[in-house]
Amino acid sequence: MTKTLRISLGQASGAGIKEDNEDFLGAFIPDDALLESKGIAVAIADGMSGSDGGKEASHMSVRMFLDDYYSTPDSWSVKKAVTKVMSAMNSWLYSQGQRQYDTPKGMVTTFSAFILKSQTLHLFHIGDSRVYRLRNGDLEQLTQDHRIWLSNDKEYLSRALGIDLNLNIDYRSTVAKEGDIYLLSTDGLHDFVTDNELQEHIENHQADLQEAANRLMEAAKLNQSNDNISCQLVRLETLPEPDKEEFYESLSSLPFPPDLKGGDVMDGYKIIRELKASSRSQVYLAEDTLADLPRQVVIKTPSVNYEDDPGYIDLFLHEEWVGKRLDSEHLIKTCAADRKRSFLYTVVEYIHGQTLAQWMKDNPQAKLSQVRGTISQVAKGLRAMHRMEMIHQDLKPDNILIDENNTLKIIDFGSTKIAGLAEIKSVVEHNQIVGTANYSAPEYFKGQPGSNQSDIYSLGIIAYEMLTGKLPYGEITTEKAHKKKFNYTPAKTYNPLIPDWIDGALKKATHPDPEKRYKLLSEFICDLNKPNPRLLESDSRPLLERNPLRFWQMIASIELGLILLLLYHLFNH
Repeated sequence: MTKTLRISLGQASGAGIKEDNEDFLGAFIPDDALLESKGIAVAIADGMSGSDGGKEASHMSVRMFLDDYYSTPDSWSVKKAVTKVMSAMNSWLYSQGQRQYDTPKGMVTTFSAFILKSQTLHLFHIGDSRVYRLRNGDLEQLTQDHRIWLSNDKEYLSRALGIDLNLNIDYRSTVAKEGDIYLLSTDGLHDFVTDNELQEHIENHQADLQEAANRLMEAAKLNQSNDNISCQLVRLETLPEPDKEEFYESLSSLPFPPDLKGGDVMDGYKIIRELKASSRSQVYLAEDTLADLPRQVVIKTPSVNYEDDPGYIDLFLHEEWVGKRLDSEHLIKTCAADRKRSFLYTVVEYIHGQTLAQWMKDNPQAKLSQVRGTISQVAKGLRAMHRMEMIHQDLKPDNILIDENNTLKIIDFGSTKIAGLAEIKSVVEHNQIVGTANYSAPEYFKGQPGSNQSDIYSLGIIAYEMLTGKLPYGEITTEKAHKKKFNYTPAKTYNPLIPDWIDGALKKATHPDPEKRYKLLSEFICDLNKPNPRLLESDSRPLLERNPLRFWQMIASIELGLILLLLYHLFNH
């Protein structure tokens, strides 16, 4: 039986000697698919002393965190999701503090939280609340207090939620282990109970974490705590460890479809004709006979060659998962699963048109205006993916369709990398290069992970090929790619009409080193439309290497001049 994520929890919070409790804490343990995709969230906050709305700030920050985190896209990494949520929390607290109390200190709170997802704990912290970990008899403080001491008895918070529009959050991730116990506390507890006492109470009552939390509260009171007192204790009981047999069984719960031909009907989809077939899949044009209005769709079925390959099946299912979470006019739309399926297949919208690859064959060395329009549209589709923390990883002219309205759409999400899913431990590893060698960024061939800049590289290669009909690094085969020397051939070598500044943009977009490429798609698009002086700086390489065509043109001109000079002297002497 596959193990799931499971914790034990003990919580306690009180006003202490104060009239009102400005601390707040909370936790959320999903009981559905969110447990795997988003994990367990635990948070604690302490309204800042001297803050008029400190209590409201601590309450709202914990509640907003627990609500909003689970509303973020499950394709996002934990770090991106929480950072977005906390930034919104901080802006809201700051604006409300200004509006209600007319001061930057109106609604301010400390905040410490963690997300436990798969086998990793993601920790977020600002202020002087704390998170400790007890592992194998060793109590370790995982957070750092954001305090500045003015004297032995006077200090203030240097960082907190709601105190400034600029938010600086401490983040760290650590491998979780079964049996770990985490303590979250406010300063009314940990300032008055030593680390040795903390550990002693936890270890003495670890069989009942609620009792341990109560004992810690009493210890703080006995030690004359002068503040609100709050703590949470979390023990990791079990961590998910995917079971291979169950995982494979879940993947293969539906059989592969048989070979289909025109006239066959499968789950209400009437096959019209085969559009494309390869060793990995078959693609058919079909009519959806169950739709309210007649419509044509595209059916993609897996190849029986991979019927016993869980890695292949995982990627096949993965493509539909991606498609359902994307929304852009420049990305092909996956059709909603509105019926029970008898076989394994995916359904996407039918686009009447042609591939960019076919258009490029019909239009070699396209006009600069055409290239700009094409690359700009494709970039919009990529940008929609990148905002969801998805990397296409197989961008090429064959995977871009042009419809009847000249709208370009990216297709085929089978190779897409998703940050949120990459954080979940899986029994299936996908280490192979999933893209097409000519358009794949060099880092893939070195075994390095892809990034947004890898997609920018692929887009730059397409732009170069549209303008020249060639590839900047020549033909590349997967087998020899890891030994390839990536020496850029200037686009002007093949098309002298290309301006130097355009060539500079192409060179930067397709640089072998991702650190030297564009960081953002918008930067590349901007430099394709407007000269960037920094790309026109002098190149120290010899002219023969920088622009062989211009070099030989100069040589020919010099030779012609010498010949004409020689003829002049012969006929005049």
